[in-house]
Amino acid sequence: MPGADPAFPGLVIASYGRHALIALADGRICHGIPRGRKMALACGDRVAIDHIGVDECVVERIAERTTLLYRSDSYREKLFAANATQVMLVTAAEPAAHPELLHRCLIAATAGGLPVIVVLNKVDLSDRLPAARAGLEPLRKLDIDIIEASAQDDFLPFRARLSGHCTVMVGQSGVGKSSLINRLCPGARANTDRISEALGTGKHTTTATRLYRIDDDSSVIDSPGVQVFGIGHLSVSQLESAFVEFRPLLGQCRFRDCRHRDEPGCAIQAAAAVGAIDVARVALFHKLCAESADAARTRRGH
Repeated sequence: MPGADPAFPGLVIASYGRHALIALADGRICHGIPRGRKMALACGDRVAIDHIGVDECVVERIAERTTLLYRSDSYREKLFAANATQVMLVTAAEPAAHPELLHRCLIAATAGGLPVIVVLNKVDLSDRLPAARAGLEPLRKLDIDIIEASAQDDFLPFRARLSGHCTVMVGQSGVGKSSLINRLCPGARANTDRISEALGTGKHTTTATRLYRIDDDSSVIDSPGVQVFGIGHLSVSQLESAFVEFRPLLGQCRFRDCRHRDEPGCAIQAAAAVGAIDVARVALFHKLCAESADAARTRRGH
């Protein structure tokens, strides 16, 4: 593991609940359990460990994270990945994309300081391709990088987009993330079998987030297919900043505490009225603000 800090010799390569698989510099994999109930491990974490057996260890400390991607609802958080450098949102011509899910993932990544690439997969398999491309047009207008892929494509240019990065793949079930990873990482199937064996007869493998090495400088983190992506942990100000098209207009509303609804002199509503901002994105912003308020009330109640 090039560049690893000797104080944190373990790398979390699979995470499921309070358990994880830890890869060591010598190639061994051990089953790790965090010390203390409040310690939550994410795939990609660098950790300090204490061995309690040949293939078991206790995670003592987590190195400071450079980034953290996660989702939440009013009651709990689900960590996706730590120390990633970019997010790849994978959609496909089939099954049809869920637009709000894509936008929620984009907002979570942006709030976490992670650049985003969108992949439209399976472009060779469906007559729904024109509709799929049209559905991604709002993201294209935000200058999001969108690339197309199919099983017949030359993967060298695709692989180059991941070179030097730790990339988190996020998407609905069935969009072909596993196929992409198997082409990017020829040893992925073997690694999956190894992880399944370490976990015990495949237990948890469909719900575990897993890290695979592409080469010495590049890796990809595969997350389970998602149907819901809650981001109630983001405050209103964080949401405002995560909507990148809002940023040039923040501070230009007549009222400092503008909620960007029907207040007079709202710069964001004015931009939406002339088509400079997608009205669907503004509606999503209001929906997310309501979810944030609900989550905050729930946390206070507990």
